[in-house]
Amino acid sequence: MLLAVAAAAPIDPAQAQSAAPSFIDFDWTDAARSRTVPARLHWPTNIAPGSRVPLIVFSHGLGGSRRGYSYLGRYWAARGIASLHVQHAGSDSSLWAGNPLAVVDRLQRAAHESEALGRARDMRFALDRLLSSGAGPYGAQIDHRRIVAAGHSYGANTALIAVGARVMREGQWVEARDPRFAAAIVISAPPFYGEPDLASVLSKITVPSLHVTATNDVIQIPGYHSPAADRLTVFNAIATPRKLLAVFEGGSHSIFTDRSFTGGPALNPKVKAATAELTLAFLDLAFDGDGKTLARWNATWQPLLTLSPDTALSPVPIARSRRMVQGSAQGLAIGLAPSP
Repeated sequence: MLLAVAAAAPIDPAQAQSAAPSFIDFDWTDAARSRTVPARLHWPTNIAPGSRVPLIVFSHGLGGSRRGYSYLGRYWAARGIASLHVQHAGSDSSLWAGNPLAVVDRLQRAAHESEALGRARDMRFALDRLLSSGAGPYGAQIDHRRIVAAGHSYGANTALIAVGARVMREGQWVEARDPRFAAAIVISAPPFYGEPDLASVLSKITVPSLHVTATNDVIQIPGYHSPAADRLTVFNAIATPRKLLAVFEGGSHSIFTDRSFTGGPALNPKVKAATAELTLAFLDLAFDGDGKTLARWNATWQPLLTLSPDTALSPVPIARSRRMVQGSAQGLAIGLAPSP
């Protein structure tokens, strides 16, 4: 069922004029899995007639919802990029409801590998539905060559699964890759815990990927702790050189969410703005081989960075040398405090 939230009726992309970006909520159900898949579509309203719209399919972190990361949705929509923010029923905001003494059990169930795979299948299902005629006129204007998987925290793991991460179980690879995703935006990715060979888990990822983190990007929730160095471990384990890394100085794990003060009230809006701008510089480089936007981004945001992405000479992003990144990861492991 389609619910128009920001307009009296669904926006017709063919007739959209310049205006503030709008969003539309979908309440879908995957009957094959008996699973609800709510989603929010941030749709640009200044599209030229007949043009194609890139699409970012975004997965929220543990305990989030389709309403989250709205600053990214608004930013992308204002610049002609649609984003579909998928809500994962098994690991969404419902985790925080109910008996607080049982929250650790709920979090552990949400982190089970079956839910991790279920989240990736949510992204596939939501993309199927958006591209179908049943979702209205939107699918017809999506540029199928520029569909991107993205996410924060648990959602970053989800995006990695969607572009090829896999695990070995009983002698067989278990995966949920969707070949329609041509790139990945990975913000604050935890490691795949319990997997002794992370390089094998990530070995089949070949699409260009952007990785964003911060020196105080520490995950600290009941029963779970992950230091900031884990984010760089994930980056290092991806074999393809088609990857780009940015590490902000300070910050927190939640600074990339819609929360306004975590990581510091002065730094918070700057990191959000820098992250949003970097995603577009990455897409320019990954899809068009255009490094000029990234060079400008570096010049603007260098003071916030511990590691600065370098402009690649090839048509896909290449991060600093593996040796330099590994050295930074070792340094980050020292003296970290839990995120506020």
